[in-house]
Amino acid sequence: MLCVKDLSHSFEGREVLHSISFEVGTSEILAIMGSSGGGKTTLLKCISGLLKPTKGDVEIEGISVVSDPERARAKLGLVFQYAALFDYLNVSENVLFGIRRKKHLSAKQAKEIVSQRLNEVGLAGKENLMPNELSGGMRKRVGLARALAMEPHVLLYDEPTSGLDPVTAYSIDQLIVETRSRTQATSVVVSHDVSSVFRVADRIAFLHKGQLLFLGTPEEFRDDLSPQIKELVEKAKCEDLSLRIGI
Repeated sequence: MLCVKDLSHSFEGREVLHSISFEVGTSEILAIMGSSGGGKTTLLKCISGLLKPTKGDVEIEGISVVSDPERARAKLGLVFQYAALFDYLNVSENVLFGIRRKKHLSAKQAKEIVSQRLNEVGLAGKENLMPNELSGGMRKRVGLARALAMEPHVLLYDEPTSGLDPVTAYSIDQLIVETRSRTQATSVVVSHDVSSVFRVADRIAFLHKGQLLFLGTPEEFRDDLSPQIKELVEKAKCEDLSLRIGI
């Protein structure tokens, strides 16, 4: 479904990604984690076509994101970290923004799409609210509804639980898994939230200094002895602050 092939990317001569290769199967959820500056955001931008890699390729169902970006992006849905809603548009207009650029919709078709997608993300009846009337979790749900309106085969999530309280973050995790079950879409989730990743991911890719340090199941990730991964897992489990700072 999604294939990253020997992908590298450099900024001003500094290599941020080095020879990254992996595949994500149909309806699989792959979480991408990494140390700060490890390259996970850059990788997501290359997958989505927002950045052209210095070397290598990304294929969506055999279509190259590099050489045929329009066809490839037609199969992608991107849920931005802060939802990226248009503040001057209401919920309904935000949901329809992307699909209206692709096809002409009658008023009836537009209403049906908005109703269906908002119902899927738990926001039925919120069509006329403005973004400033929504909570952080609701804004992210609208962002997902907008992505789903395009009927994507691959969904990309950029830090979906960032800035949310634990209860809301849990509900977003549930929504990611439910969306996969309902649509069978392949999902790539970039996150620094270890608890969230363990809840949603079938596999985890871990980047360190631009290289793919680990690719495997959450269980294998927990047991991995690499210092960077071991530290991340232990601190995520830690409830006593004294253990975090070595007291």
